Amino acid sequence: MSIRELGVIMQVYVEKPKCTGCAHCFDVCPVAVFEMKDRASPDVNNDVAPEDQKWKGSHIPAVTEKWSNVQDGHHHFAEKFEGGSGGISVGVQGPACILCQACLVECEGECIVITDDSNNVYRSIYK
Repeated sequence: MSIRELGVIMQVYVEKPKCTGCAHCFDVCPVAVFEMKDRASPDVNNDVAPEDQKWKGSHIPAVTEKWSNVQDGHHHFAEKFEGGSGGISVGVQGPACILCQACLVECEGECIVITDDSNNVYRSIYK
């Protein structure tokens, strides 16, 4: 029986100041929980992220330092989602999450938080 058939409703959000824009979550999610948005988009904070994790225009310095010079083909910290990366991830379909955890191990910014209906919290840890 799947987690959805058991009636588990997930809350999924992205800690926006840590999001590198790598789009791995968007690419690996089998149920399309995530959408990539331009950082200036009016709906960039349309998920259940707490106020202190919403996008307000600045990154966490340690994340920027770690990823800004990495040459892996991604547009880290780009303002717009273009060519498969850049922008910012938004967990727009959190209740659709099946807790496969693919996004949690692929997220470069370690910025994805999933809470199940029993208040178990899962956080991304980059592989």
